[in-house]
Amino acid sequence: MSSTRTAERVGAGDWPGIVEELDAHGCAPTHRLLTAAQCRSLADGYDRTERFRSTVDLARYRFGSGQYRYFAEPLPGLVRELRAAFYPLLLPIARDWAARLGRPAPWPDTLEEWLAHCHAAGQAKCAQILLRYGPGDWNALHRDLFGEAVFPLQVVIGLDAPGADYTGGEFLLVEQRPVASRRGWSAAPVRHGVSAVRSGRRRTLGLVFHDAS
Repeated sequence: MSSTRTAERVGAGDWPGIVEELDAHGCAPTHRLLTAAQCRSLADGYDRTERFRSTVDLARYRFGSGQYRYFAEPLPGLVRELRAAFYPLLLPIARDWAARLGRPAPWPDTLEEWLAHCHAAGQAKCAQILLRYGPGDWNALHRDLFGEAVFPLQVVIGLDAPGADYTGGEFLLVEQRPVASRRGWSAAPVRHGVSAVRSGRRRTLGLVFHDAS
């Protein structure tokens, strides 16, 4: 898939509906983004260790059970295209939320400019993640923060079919949106995780729009 086709596919979703869902619930499903072949290609690439800069064992750090890997640069073409396609669509949401909270909105118009800002702040490591869970694996609630430069939205793409390739492993999310109160808008930071996988194998791609320190 070319970068143009990737952008067209991502942009073909009901973005007014996605924005409404994000405002109401803090998370929103998208339309189907990838073909089955693309999902298999990304998921099966987990064993190509040369593509990754590091591997994290969740049990070792008491984050849960399972494993994930951070991609190395240069990113696989499809991962790079997906992140570039999502950024301009998520940017107005991030800016709107910042305005409601009375906070700075430091995110420039292009992903390249924003990543340059991250690098200047000492965050130059790739934060794109490929995760793999087997039976009994799970992920504790957490936030993907790697420094002071943070983009407030991220994307998780399932690469295996729930109910067919695995059971259990539900994606869990606790808040991520400005919340109206009598004193104005306040923040409700996101924490997300994964419930225990009961059978099969669950693999996901995590798109993060800031780099890591």
